Amino acid sequence: MNYLLYTLAVVAGYLIGSISCSVVLTKLHYKTDVRTQGSGNAGATNVARVFGMKAGVLTLLGDVLKTVVSMLIGKLLGGDVGLALAGGACLIGHAWPIYFKFKGGKGISVGAGLALMVDWRILVIIASVFAIVFILTRIVSAASVCAAVSIVPAVLIVGAPLAPTIMICCAGPLVIWLHRSNIVRLIKGEEKKFVPKSKSK
Repeated sequence: MNYLLYTLAVVAGYLIGSISCSVVLTKLHYKTDVRTQGSGNAGATNVARVFGMKAGVLTLLGDVLKTVVSMLIGKLLGGDVGLALAGGACLIGHAWPIYFKFKGGKGISVGAGLALMVDWRILVIIASVFAIVFILTRIVSAASVCAAVSIVPAVLIVGAPLAPTIMICCAGPLVIWLHRSNIVRLIKGEEKKFVPKSKSK
């Protein structure tokens, strides 16, 4: 029976994670798909660049919320294991959404949601790393990669149940891999600094 509940947690996490808040928001409000604008990424950063900070923050909050909902459902279905499975599936759905031709975001906002649900102190650590690197560089991808790198030491410092620990320690490398093109540009010195659109449409 537990295996059935775990499977349901994975399916629920993936389907909820596949709700791309950036695509839904931009299609409904701006009558366009953010993936055809700016960098082409379906993430909060690209939304902010193209449509303004308000839209970017709404996207971020929506992605965090869907992660929280996914993991709460997983927890209800299968305890810590269900929570971890649903969280991991949500990240996969976010990156490869079934509703949007498997073209999604790079997982930073979902990663924040994962950290929050495993232990809020992990979120504080990785958010602090993100903030410090962003202040120094003004480059979101550099801050994102550094935050992802900090996930593993953060969870080991704070401590968490085994299943969520394994899940979030796998999430960090996945987020880094999703930023592989950004890393190449960072190495070449070609990555752009973050400049949000000054006023939403």
